[in-house]
Amino acid sequence: MKTYDIEVQRLKSVRHDKGLIDLRIDALVQPRKMGDEEAASTSLQLPVEHARTLLILLKQQLAELDKLQPRSRRSGRC
Repeated sequence: MKTYDIEVQRLKSVRHDKGLIDLRIDALVQPRKMGDEEAASTSLQLPVEHARTLLILLKQQLAELDKLQPRSRRSGRC
């Protein structure tokens, strides 16, 4: 499996379309060199202010998706 280090440099937009949340970002993506003790996984790094903004935008998008659900499915019961 190929692994990468992804550094988010700028958040451009967040939107939802057909059940998917689409993030538009500027990012630096570099292959990760594996060490013997590391697990094979990709790393995402973003500044705290971007993380806070991303959290706010995701909450807004999820709230909009919840509005589209019928009332009976909004309560969290399946």
